Amino acid sequence: LKKHNKMKINWGTGLVIAMIAFMLFILSFVYKAFTNKKYDHHLVSKEYYKDDLNYQQEIDAITNAKKLKSQIKIEHNDNGVKLIFPDEFKNKKVKGKITFTRSANEKLDIIIPIKLKNNQITINNSKFVKGIYILKINWESEGTKYLFKNNFYY
Repeated sequence: LKKHNKMKINWGTGLVIAMIAFMLFILSFVYKAFTNKKYDHHLVSKEYYKDDLNYQQEIDAITNAKKLKSQIKIEHNDNGVKLIFPDEFKNKKVKGKITFTRSANEKLDIIIPIKLKNNQITINNSKFVKGIYILKINWESEGTKYLFKNNFYY
């Protein structure tokens, strides 16, 4: 008669092996997240100390924008994203910039100078990648500064 030498694993050993396998599985995801450039981590603003000093000016600009008779309207259409400014700026000189910020990846940020045509501006669809943006519109007209902020899903 031949004896068969079978390796026996009791429940305690099996549990330890399962826990080690699970930890290795999780650690592989952590490793990928820190080494892959696709998951680039950064602060929303690289100059956040300077931004903090300008915070009161930002509050004043938001207050000025809220005092307007109407707010900026955002419309999606086949050509892109249309931003319609309040009628108060129809024949006035407006200067400033529109910023679409992706907090997950600054390479996807979009910055456009304001050039209004018939009180509106259209941003081409090709500039956007699906996801959530922080829309920030800074503009100035007749010496008054305005700021509009909104979350924007494209």
